[in-house]
Amino acid sequence: MAIAIVTGASGLVGAETVRVLADKGLEVVGIDNNMRRELFGDAAGTGFMRTRLEQEVPGYIHHAIDIRDREAITGLIRRYGTMVEAVVHAAAQPSLHWSARDPFADFTINATGTLVLLDAVRRFCPEAAFAYLSSTKVYGDHPNRLPLAEEDSRFELPLDHPWGEYGIDETMPVDHASHNLFGTSKLSADLLVQEYGRHFGMPTGCFRAGAVTGGGHAGAEMHGFLAWMVRCAVEGRQFTLFGHSGKQVRDVLHANDLANALGAFIEAPEPGAVYNIGGGREVNISLLEAVRAVEDMTGEIVHTRISETPRPADQMWWISDTRSFLEAYPHWVPAFDMESIIADVYDGVLARQHGG
Repeated sequence: MAIAIVTGASGLVGAETVRVLADKGLEVVGIDNNMRRELFGDAAGTGFMRTRLEQEVPGYIHHAIDIRDREAITGLIRRYGTMVEAVVHAAAQPSLHWSARDPFADFTINATGTLVLLDAVRRFCPEAAFAYLSSTKVYGDHPNRLPLAEEDSRFELPLDHPWGEYGIDETMPVDHASHNLFGTSKLSADLLVQEYGRHFGMPTGCFRAGAVTGGGHAGAEMHGFLAWMVRCAVEGRQFTLFGHSGKQVRDVLHANDLANALGAFIEAPEPGAVYNIGGGREVNISLLEAVRAVEDMTGEIVHTRISETPRPADQMWWISDTRSFLEAYPHWVPAFDMESIIADVYDGVLARQHGG
């Protein structure tokens, strides 16, 4: 019996990955203790998704374990041993705002939890493909030093810049930049995953993702701008544009497209791999542009206010160059464009409002 273990299994990317790996014929074991509810409140909890997975995915087994619990994690990995063929580590504290409230919790969840999982895999199933959901925030505010041009609704990098045509690749430095505490804990985990690949020969990969969303996203003000914006439109809440006049740009990737990328890596892992992964030049949007797009989709007004204070180390422009991943996995073709992403998020918000 081939086993896949997915941490953060009830979360946005985790749940999509459970389904993708189950469709590939793997028996999926999920780890998720609904920490998101503790971090962001009841409306952001993921208990509803655990119920769906248990009802809809044949053979799915769920464990409500804290990723930092070394004894519990080690015991679980030991139990399955070499039957484990794949591990996807999507559990995280995902908010830069929240990280400043409790830096110790942020670091232990993101960095120490990753170390706990990595070392258990090294001891009991070292041949298993290990895919880690990292973040573009590992680069800190380096993108803000690019020669960005301010346009009516966004910042833009000229196409004649080396990163202008395709986006930012993995050669962007991580040093001599402000990262905020979240970016620091994610970078620490990212480096651990790389080093376990290089030092111990484990087939590990880091996926540096930015704005990932989808219908399963329980958006909150401190994490998931697009899902939160749709919630604000539907529920009549106010959406705050933090700094940069709302012109900061994000490439957006649907969680299912990311899960399929993780699945492709698992089938043919490359040890110590690092990939920038996102919507790229094809699917990106500024916050101001997103307001208009969400209003068009929902038929509701997004009530906004602009704060002159940006989020710490906020990136003014991020578009991922995905060519490294596509060179290794040319059959990966994202299925969602911006319109279909927003439509799916909208459907998800409505479904949760009605108890779906």
